[in-house]
Parts: sequence; C-alpha cells; structure tokens
Amino acid sequence: MTSKAISRRRFLKNSTIAGAAAATAGTLAAPAVLAQAPVTLKMQSSWPSSDVFQEMAQQYVDRVQEMSGGRLKIDLLPAGAVVGAFQVQDACHDGTIDAAHTVPVYWYGKNKAASLFGTGPVFGGDANQMIAWLYHGGGQDFYRELTQDVLGLNIVGFLSFGMPAQPLGWFKQEITDASQLQGLKYRTVGLAADLFQAMGASVAQLPGGEIVPAMERGVIDGFEFNNPTSDMRFGSQDVAKNYMLASYHQASESFEYIFNKDKFDSLAPDLQAILKYGVEAAHLANYALAMQQYSADLQKLQTESGVNVKRTPDSVLQAQLEAWDKILPPLMEDPFFAKVVESQKAWCERVVYYSLLNAPDYKLAYQHYFPDKI
Repeated sequence: MTSKAISRRRFLKNSTIAGAAAATAGTLAAPAVLAQAPVTLKMQSSWPSSDVFQEMAQQYVDRVQEMSGGRLKIDLLPAGAVVGAFQVQDACHDGTIDAAHTVPVYWYGKNKAASLFGTGPVFGGDANQMIAWLYHGGGQDFYRELTQDVLGLNIVGFLSFGMPAQPLGWFKQEITDASQLQGLKYRTVGLAADLFQAMGASVAQLPGGEIVPAMERGVIDGFEFNNPTSDMRFGSQDVAKNYMLASYHQASESFEYIFNKDKFDSLAPDLQAILKYGVEAAHLANYALAMQQYSADLQKLQTESGVNVKRTPDSVLQAQLEAWDKILPPLMEDPFFAKVVESQKAWCERVVYYSLLNAPDYKLAYQHYFPDKI
C-alpha cells in the first residue's frame, strides 16, 4: 500500500471521527426544543347550552382552534357555569374567566351608550350595514374608547355577526295597534327598554333562560328575545301563540367577544390575530347558520305548534320611530353617546342611500315566484 493511500485512509477516518464529535457537541450545545402546551382560555357565554347562540359561539371556538394549529384551545361554558348571564363582562375584567361571548346590551346599565353597539336608534341601516360601520365607520374605536377609557375596564373586545332584525315578540293576543302595548308587562333589554317604556309598556329586563318561566308565572305578558330558533328552544310557543315579526326596537345587533386584557396581551402576536380575525370568520358562519335554522324553525312554529305568525303592522313600526324621537334628546346630552349616534347617523345617510338606490325590490321578485306566500 502506498503512503499516498494510507494518508488518504487516515484523512477519511479522522474526518468521520471529527464529524461525529461535532454532531455530538452540536446536540449538547443546542437548546432543547420542546412541544409547547396549548394555551387554554376559559370562555363563558350568556346563553343556555341548548341555545343556537351557544352553537354560534362554538363555531368561533372551532375556527380559532383549527387556525392556531391547536396552540389555542377555548373551554366554552354556558351561562351560569361560572357567573350569571349578565355578569360575564365583570368576570372578564377581574380575570375570573378569560373570555366571554355575549352582547353589549347586557351591560348597558353601566353606560347606555353600550346599547348603541347592538340596539341603537334606527336610521335605516340593516344589521350588516351596521357591522360595516364597526369596521369602517369608526365603531370599533368607539367601542374601545367606551370599554377601556370611559369605563376603565380591563378587557379587549371585538364585535361580530350582524343579527337580523328581532321580532316584536310573543303575545297572548295579536298586536294590531300600538295602544295594546300600554300597560303591557314586557321583557326586553338595553335601549329597547327605554323605547317600550316610552310606548307605555312596563318593562322587565331578564336573561333568556328566565323568560318563559316569567311568562308562566304572569310576571310578564309579552316578550322578545331574538329569533325563531332561540324562541322555539325556550318553549315560547308553549306560553303564547301570537308571534309578531318585524320591529325597530332591535333592528340590528352584534355578538361581543371579550377577553381579559392581561391575558390577551400575554399571548403571542399571531395568537392575538387569530382571536381577533376569527371573529370575522365566525360572522359569516353565524349568519349562514342563522338563515338555515331561523327559517326552518319558523315553519315548524307555524305547522307543528299552531303559532299565528304575523308581520308587525306599519302603524306600530311608525309608533316605534316616534318613540325613538322622544327618548333620544335627553340621551344625547351625554357627549360620548352623542358622538356615537352622530357617527352612525352620518354612516347610514351615505351607506343606506347607496343601498336603497342600488338594491332591487326583492319582495317584488319573491311575490313573482311565490304569489300566495306574502
């Protein structure tokens, strides 16, 4: 064997040993990469476990968990699991829970402007147009100012799902005239309570799960909650047979997703973004589910439960608009309330103008194909 071959063999042997040593040293020097445990958020809703709103909250949870690749998990609990339906905001503020799925109107007792993010005055805008105001008309900034600056709450919140206009509600007799609301013991929430009081009703503000028992005991004579599906699951059809659709008391509303600010700020930026933009994804999912479920359950109420479903007369709707005109001036004395209302009004003047000019008459088309339905 030549000295040249021996030299080459020694070089290869030494290189192999050196490479192995380097690999071993690299393994020892590199920090251990451990799989991170998922961040789990405890979220409570304001809804009973049987309500369709809990299903809508679950749609959000599912999307967040999948988009995060399992790095975020949300333990979704129904109303009452930790605190009452109306107490979830306080529980988020103090860290009793990490997050909540609710509606701003449930805490309007702290500041009546809260209701403007769901059950405010009607300037012609529908629910989706008012969601657009949140994103492009300054609504989200107003919401942050109210919760964090005006009220000093330790929360971060996002709004989503433009709910269809809520029915006038359930009554023992069909409502044909606004005078029938005089003295009526009626359940609603938020600024709608002020509205119906201005129309002569005696208002009780109750969480959804307490409505039907209150009707059974005679505590209330009529009520609204939100939609045919929730109403049917509450058993509304068992305590009243007249269901009046269409109303200006809650012509649009949105869900509220709130998080304890300390908890939210502790998350990685991409997880914060998933929580924030997951709300937008849930908006479409919630709306699609609503259209499917609300329409199917309205048919069931009519065909299976013998409910008399009627559209609220225009005279009652006009009386509601006149009642809004009565209750707004004193509320507008609050500077924050006033600037939010003026923002919404300016938004609707421009956006609804475009929409009304542009949109064809859908009722005309519907009646063309289904002439006997309406």
